[in-house]
Amino acid sequence: MVERDLLLEAEGVCMVFGGREVLRHVNLVLHRGEILTLIGPNGSGKSTLVRLLLGLLTPTAGALRRADGLRIGYMPQKLQVDEVLPLSVARFLTLTGRYAKEKVAAVLREVGAGHVSDHPLQSVSGGELQRVLLARALLREPDLLVLDEPVQGVDVNGQVALYNLIGRIREQRGCGILMVSHDLHLVMAATDRVLCLNHHVCCSGTPEVVTRHPAYLDLFGGAAFAVYSHHHDHAHDLHGNVIPGDEVHCETGDSDG
Repeated sequence: MVERDLLLEAEGVCMVFGGREVLRHVNLVLHRGEILTLIGPNGSGKSTLVRLLLGLLTPTAGALRRADGLRIGYMPQKLQVDEVLPLSVARFLTLTGRYAKEKVAAVLREVGAGHVSDHPLQSVSGGELQRVLLARALLREPDLLVLDEPVQGVDVNGQVALYNLIGRIREQRGCGILMVSHDLHLVMAATDRVLCLNHHVCCSGTPEVVTRHPAYLDLFGGAAFAVYSHHHDHAHDLHGNVIPGDEVHCETGDSDG
């Protein structure tokens, strides 16, 4: 890719907290139109790396580069809203910016959640909430989408539907996407490159390469899966349920045969 497509670059990034080395010599590049997924065990430094890339922290050593004028849309891992707070989905989407009603409606339709616009935020399902959070990130017209555990709290069919949606957004908008995931299965079919982190970069590359790498197998052992293949000859509703009349055919496989 040409240099102007570069959105993010980390070179030799280190981060130390209270004398403890959280990240050591991390290198990363992300280009426009590319999906890169960070995976790793709990406490491996994924969240710290994302905060560095977002500019919320300054590295102890190394260099970070962001494209000039880079617009970032961020989808958080969790959202907690007071049960008694009178907040509709549409109102929630305008809390952090003044967006026209037409734009809010359009982005909700884009993510397949147009019908929940006037619903109380607390009443939407897990799959609907993830789509609303994705819509919130898209309102910024981002060059880069940062998605922290985007399918958390969604069943397997809903996860497939969300990953398919993320892929369509990349194709239609041409943005770069950085995903963070603990998932070692479905996410592999939804990404171009994987970076496996455990305080340092254990391995990186295409999903097929990473899932066969000894460092990946050492980290995840029996949880290591072959790349998931989903034959999408059916559709799901926002809850992840298969729409009646459509068929499901999924293939999975363990790496140890």
